[in-house]
Amino acid sequence: MSTRWYPLYQVGNPQQRVFLPNFWLKLVRPSHKFPPNVVQFIVSIQMTKYDIRNYLEKIYKIPVVNVRTVVTMGKTEQDQLKGYVTKEDDFKVAFVTLPRGQEFHFPDIFPKDEKKLDDDAKTLEETKKNYREFLDKSNQQPGIPGWYSF
Repeated sequence: MSTRWYPLYQVGNPQQRVFLPNFWLKLVRPSHKFPPNVVQFIVSIQMTKYDIRNYLEKIYKIPVVNVRTVVTMGKTEQDQLKGYVTKEDDFKVAFVTLPRGQEFHFPDIFPKDEKKLDDDAKTLEETKKNYREFLDKSNQQPGIPGWYSF
């Protein structure tokens, strides 16, 4: 299923067309504890289980054993002052089971690197030293503001 309109014929040769999927998947960290071979996605509301399986197998070459989906209602809130009700969009959650023995772990995007912390400490000390020098130089010139000196 696609809502994109692709031209059947383009003038000129070769016929260059790029067919983009109309669907999207968003990998999310699960709210509850799952086995290591289960991955949770928020997917386009129009996607079926078969679309999700084909998307992962054909595009990302990930073997899929099982796909379960559930449509979740968006949150509703009532404005305290004006009283009107707002509702977020509904979304579909897909739980994808990988083959036995294959595990998925979220990548560590922000690793705690000790070298980086040492570099930050050195930079901070250099900045403090430069600021002290600036203050000493501006104290030697009474009557002239510190921002005016060079």
